[in-house]
Amino acid sequence: MRFTIAHLDDIDRVDNDGMIWRPVRRTLGVSAFGINAYTAIAAGDVVIERHDENSPNSGHHEELYIVTSGRATFTVDGQTSDAPVGTLVLVARGVMREAVAAEPETTVLVIGGTPGAALPASAFEYWYAAQPAFAAGDYAGATEIASEGLADHPDNSGLHYQLACFAAMGGRHDQAIEHLRRAVTANPRMREWASDDSDLDPIREHPDYPA
Repeated sequence: MRFTIAHLDDIDRVDNDGMIWRPVRRTLGVSAFGINAYTAIAAGDVVIERHDENSPNSGHHEELYIVTSGRATFTVDGQTSDAPVGTLVLVARGVMREAVAAEPETTVLVIGGTPGAALPASAFEYWYAAQPAFAAGDYAGATEIASEGLADHPDNSGLHYQLACFAAMGGRHDQAIEHLRRAVTANPRMREWASDDSDLDPIREHPDYPA
């Protein structure tokens, strides 16, 4: 199996004492994280049972709740919040949480995993996070944000390439050359990217520009 496509409405509805469980993980065969959904038929029904992920039968997970239909009312650590469609609620292990439906047919998708297991974050997250600063002309700020990724991805070609662009536009030409050299060393295809990238125009005449 290389990929699977399913619609949430086509996944089984398993009645568990009035709370409808949707076995997303089992249906799709997900192995990297836990993922399931719960549906409350009527307003006022429990859609997420009260728990803190510390019980012997829990996954001991950090959990992300996503309201995909209807509307829910979450109570997390004693604080109640309205949760319309599109609301994301992240809850750490050990924190009490529960939710009831505020509308019929409210569905909450739940994604869970061991805290820290998904780290380090993918390298692209760092240069994506730096893009607003770069677009605003804050090249030093963009460099600072993207450079955080080097701790976990010291040889990532894409990260070094983006840092080369940030540094070039910010006037730090020697730094830009070093990042571009490391990008090309790790992935020779970066030369193609660089060939017509105007962000690198400030360093093209540098004597150490990687040809």
